Amino acid sequence: MKITRALFAAGATALLLAILAGSQLLAQTGIPSAKAAKQPVAAVPKVAHRVALPVNSEDAMVMKQVLSTALHLSVHYQARGEAFSMEIVGYSAGVHMFRADTSPVREQLIKLLSVNPNVRFVVCEATKLGMERVEGKPVPLFEKVDLVPHGPAHIIELQELGWSYIRT
Repeated sequence: MKITRALFAAGATALLLAILAGSQLLAQTGIPSAKAAKQPVAAVPKVAHRVALPVNSEDAMVMKQVLSTALHLSVHYQARGEAFSMEIVGYSAGVHMFRADTSPVREQLIKLLSVNPNVRFVVCEATKLGMERVEGKPVPLFEKVDLVPHGPAHIIELQELGWSYIRT
């Protein structure tokens, strides 16, 4: 088989591109090259864990399961000294969890806040407004509850930002 200059040049170019692509891939994956291995390794930053927990049921048992998961995750990451952010998002019938007048888990919410004061409670404003129309009166929420326009959309947006999602 006769190798022409053009064929040789094309093969050499392809090999060079493959080597460059491989080194870029190694750099992107964080695998050190031989040259980088000789340099001192910097301390690895601690991971900031972020999780969204949805509640869309007025069943007290479901709410207690979510709060139990939230409590245990908080304790786990505090014990490891790792940053941890959590949002519990109530929508549909799950809004009852955060209602000052109908919450069956008031004490568990207070306990969770005592362990993790940074937990964020979020309620779907669309659901809250619908409840107010049906009931003909304002729906009172606990003081530490934030409103978002749409609960499920908020969860999607958190996931798009890299948050984990746990369905209990």
